[in-house]
Amino acid sequence: MTDDDIALVTGASGFIGGALARLLISKGARVRALARPTSQTDNIPAECEIAEGDITDVESVRAAMTGVRRVFHVAANYRLWAPKPETLFDVNVRGTEIVMREALRAGVERIVHTSSVATLAAANGRLCTETNRLSPEKAIGAYKQSKIVAERLVERMIEEDGLPAVIVCPAAPLGPGDVKPTPTGRLVAEAVRGGMPAYVETGLNVVHVDDVAAGHLAAMERGRIGERYILGGENVTLCDLLTEISRVTGRAPPRFKLPSGPLMPFAYVNEWGARLIGYEPFLHSDSLRMSRTRMFFDDQKARRELGYETRPARLAVEDAVEWFRRTAGARS
Repeated sequence: MTDDDIALVTGASGFIGGALARLLISKGARVRALARPTSQTDNIPAECEIAEGDITDVESVRAAMTGVRRVFHVAANYRLWAPKPETLFDVNVRGTEIVMREALRAGVERIVHTSSVATLAAANGRLCTETNRLSPEKAIGAYKQSKIVAERLVERMIEEDGLPAVIVCPAAPLGPGDVKPTPTGRLVAEAVRGGMPAYVETGLNVVHVDDVAAGHLAAMERGRIGERYILGGENVTLCDLLTEISRVTGRAPPRFKLPSGPLMPFAYVNEWGARLIGYEPFLHSDSLRMSRTRMFFDDQKARRELGYETRPARLAVEDAVEWFRRTAGARS
């Protein structure tokens, strides 16, 4: 990217979007961040131009596209559980369609659409690649379903409308700036507060958020239009991840492995309470169903075609723990 580019980043107030905005600024790019008036702006660098708006509002997206050559569509409603699943589809599907159609209307030269490994059909016993497509009907939960529908929408627009988009599928990010936090970040936050004595047997792919941001930039510069790229890191079991978090926090490592089946009634009670009081449950039925499959991924395509590189998962854990400790201290 050159310094006369304006790069629009949707979701720059969030975790991956904030890391991407910081990286772009460090590279000398001009960055415009589309952010809602109510959004926290701690993750948005001061050098960014902020365009107030919402990806579900056509007029504000249209205004934000003015003079833009490159678009990073990172904004999403990233919750594995929601009391009203339609809110996930509104942001993740309808919002994506608005961004893509307005990008076409504005004559944007290139787009990176942030999808998710949630759109891929992971299976125990093998590494999942970009070729392992998951259908919405087989996806667990509204978040996964909405991301699949959004990804298919972008693919259809690439084929039918000439949308100049590259798709990236980040794995489970960790690191600084996890303001919500994300589902993986909640594990770290809970461990920082008091440790995690028990776990269910599962696996995930952990990647430093700054490596994900660098993968977005590499996809913008070197990705092939219409292609999908997994932006992964290190495949780890949940037990090993929690043990690593315990090493960094100095708290006791997990001692008890719990079967997912007997936990299901507790998950339903948590969901009932969450709907009643208005919070996101730490344990819910969709997360237990997902835990039955180790979500391990192969990111060799991104490494080969984009020059994508990552650091060890332990460094992502260390940076995440340090950030959660610092922000917890700032709030107290």
